[in-house]
Amino acid sequence: MVEHADRSRTVAKPSPIAKSRLTRSPRSVAGQVFVLQVAVVVLLVLGAILALVLESRHSSESEARTRSVAAAVAFAHAPGLPEVLKSPDPTAVLQPLTEDARQQAGVDFIVVMNTQGIRYTHPLPDRIGQPFVGTIGPSLAGHILTESVHGPLGREVQAVVPVTAPDGSVVGLVSAGLKVKNVATAGDRQLPVILGTGAAALAVATGGTALVFRRLKRQTRGLGPTEMTRVYEHHDAVLHAVREGVVIVAPDGRLLLANDEAKELLRLPPDADGRHLSELPDLDPDTAELLLSGRTATDEVHRSGGRLLAVNQRPTDRHGRAMGTVATIRDSTELQALAGRAEVAGNRLALLYEAGIGIGTTLDVMRTAEELARIAVPAFADFVTVDLADPVLQGDEPTGTGDLRRAAVHGIRDDHPFYPRGRLIAFIPSTPQARGFDSGRSQVVPDLSVAHGWQAQDPERTREIVDFGVHSLITTPLKARGIILGIANFWRSQKPEPFDDEDRSLAEELVARAAVSIDNARRYTREHTTAVTLQRSLLPRALPEQSALTVAYRYLPAQSGVSGDWFDVIPLSGSRVALVVGDVVGHGLHAAATMGRLRTAVHNFSALDLAPDELLGYLDELVNRIDLEEVDGGPGPGAGVTGATCLYAIYDPVSRLCTIARAGHPPPALVGPDGTVAFPELPIGPPLGTGGMPYETAQVQLAEGTQIVLYTDGLVEERTRDFDVGMELLREVLARRERQPEEHCRAVLDALLPARPQDDVALLIAKTRVLGAEHVAERTVQPDPACVAEVREWSQATLDGWGLSDLSFGTELVISELVTNAIRYGSPPVRVRLLRDRSLICEVADGSSTSPHLKYAATTDEGGRGLFLVAQLTERWGTRYTGQGKVIWAEQPLPADQGSDHGATGSPD
Repeated sequence: MVEHADRSRTVAKPSPIAKSRLTRSPRSVAGQVFVLQVAVVVLLVLGAILALVLESRHSSESEARTRSVAAAVAFAHAPGLPEVLKSPDPTAVLQPLTEDARQQAGVDFIVVMNTQGIRYTHPLPDRIGQPFVGTIGPSLAGHILTESVHGPLGREVQAVVPVTAPDGSVVGLVSAGLKVKNVATAGDRQLPVILGTGAAALAVATGGTALVFRRLKRQTRGLGPTEMTRVYEHHDAVLHAVREGVVIVAPDGRLLLANDEAKELLRLPPDADGRHLSELPDLDPDTAELLLSGRTATDEVHRSGGRLLAVNQRPTDRHGRAMGTVATIRDSTELQALAGRAEVAGNRLALLYEAGIGIGTTLDVMRTAEELARIAVPAFADFVTVDLADPVLQGDEPTGTGDLRRAAVHGIRDDHPFYPRGRLIAFIPSTPQARGFDSGRSQVVPDLSVAHGWQAQDPERTREIVDFGVHSLITTPLKARGIILGIANFWRSQKPEPFDDEDRSLAEELVARAAVSIDNARRYTREHTTAVTLQRSLLPRALPEQSALTVAYRYLPAQSGVSGDWFDVIPLSGSRVALVVGDVVGHGLHAAATMGRLRTAVHNFSALDLAPDELLGYLDELVNRIDLEEVDGGPGPGAGVTGATCLYAIYDPVSRLCTIARAGHPPPALVGPDGTVAFPELPIGPPLGTGGMPYETAQVQLAEGTQIVLYTDGLVEERTRDFDVGMELLREVLARRERQPEEHCRAVLDALLPARPQDDVALLIAKTRVLGAEHVAERTVQPDPACVAEVREWSQATLDGWGLSDLSFGTELVISELVTNAIRYGSPPVRVRLLRDRSLICEVADGSSTSPHLKYAATTDEGGRGLFLVAQLTERWGTRYTGQGKVIWAEQPLPADQGSDHGATGSPD
């Protein structure tokens, strides 16, 4: 300004008044100029001080925001971070990493959170798991947000950056920042320097103003405050980013800037700045290609030596003009390894979870072994074989010998060279299988080609296995409750890496789960076998000989446990036959034992020749008593009979009448000789044990050749099929002409039963026969003792006609005694009937219900010896009651050459 004023005075011609003033008071003019100069300088200095103070504060806050953004962006773009956020415990992995990054970055906190704002990390551990203090909405939309908030550390300047998955979705957030007081403190530390600079500038104002301005302008290269702020922010963000290399490349491929971290990561020489990238020999070609291309890159992974580098590259000008590029480089080797370990752990947990729900779905030993093999292939091994001690398959505990039976074999290919399923294998002591079974510890064989102890088992087959490509083996004992049940063998062929100790621990966890299920299946097999044996011992082993019916039957125990189903064929007096089928509700030994008691009771009651309704009434009372006895004996599992049904039918081959009564049981099916099927309408009584309700009978006259089909509800009822549908299906299967009972049994079971029935099934099919008139002789007897002689003559003539003259003497005595008693103690009408069947049956009926009793007469008694003689002369005798009175009957065996050709056939399945 002084120079300018002087030049004005020399060039311009002042006015006379001004000239006179300058001439008159040069000091005042100089003083005014000086004062003006000083005032201007003072104002400039004060303005500069104020501007510098504001600039210092603004720069400090800008620096804080920049460092916060850089730290948050760097951590949010770390490879593997999305996978870690999805892991079961992100805090355990991320907390130490964020604390290390925070210290290196020079920020006060780095917080990783989920998309709901719940913190996974924080410098104050007690704040982990609490909501984040700040705005997360823009970041959830994919934007970077900086803000000033009042957080857990006080007033904070923070940045919130989204964590994106490969598909672009936001899976988490990262926030980094500094406390405001630290930012302000940094500005306050600069204030004394600014004031000193202002004082110095004021002291030399008159002499150095122009020089200062010229030097300042030269040093700033003509940039104004805005440009200087932008340059400062870029420079600060690039050079102070934590643990990241920064590389700035010119458009022509020259390296303009590389910080120390970048030189270390890329192995650049010290004089790399200013050189073309193609001139740097140690730079990875792929990385050099990326830096020279100028294209945008996000988290591209490149190798440099033994490191994995994540490279992000952007143009230096956001408007896309060719001004070079800036690239940030991070060493993600440790994070990649951590992500890999997390993935392996996740796969392991997934396999164990699948094993927990996929092994032991049934109580079958072989099926459980197959489930173990299928779960482990191909996630863990390429082939799996399971060998169990032979007694385990029968439900017993192993005896300790080394002979094992192959229970399962499964792999990625079916044409494997391993021993087939069912093979009994005796492992020699040198094999890992024998060592594992004897010691109870897993055996790892990394290389089977040099495992001579294993090869000695079967040199030819082991050579085939090695030639097949199988190279590694883990043998793990199946141990439960301290008992070794067998071994599981895991083989690898396609996976090149051999089994190691980590694989051993995973195999032991898998096998431990399977061993418990196999042991449960083994114990169930033992109990099931015991119960089935008991139940079969209580069922009829062979049907009795009789002439009235041709019988076929089937009994199938349930796969899930024995039940209380039973059937019986009981010969009665007068060539009649009783058919019984019943079902005790429930499964297990209690149901089987109860069934045995009921079956015995039916035999005892049928010996009394009771009618079906009376027999069911007595059986109902018996079930009530059983319930009371077991309840009085103490409550417990299976106490009492929870329910039982029964159907009792008596077929008379002479009258062709079938008398039926049922207690809550499904009705029988009647298959006519022409193939028609009918379910007769029968009165249904309550199940046994309910008490209070009488049972009713129904009589059906059957044509010769009619088949009576009795069954339990397990035949027609099934979880996926209604009862009515099952009955209709039974009707369709039975509707066949000229099919014998045995053929009907096979057809019915094939059509109605599933592969693994859930309930016991009892099926009894009886084809009726008729005792024709040539085998029956009967007459009415007048109530006169003189008629006894006529009856004797009639019986002798009948026997002569049947070719049974040898039985005449005994038969005459029996008939004489029975008729005499009927005339003397009974009431008319009196009838006599002779039946020639498998034995000779004599029957005397009268209208009285008084039952005779066998007694031993004294020496002096005149009577009382009639029934005694009858008992001595016959094989059996007894009394049965009818609606018109009673029948006294007696049976005599026929001569060997006179036996009947009638019979019945049966076949338990």
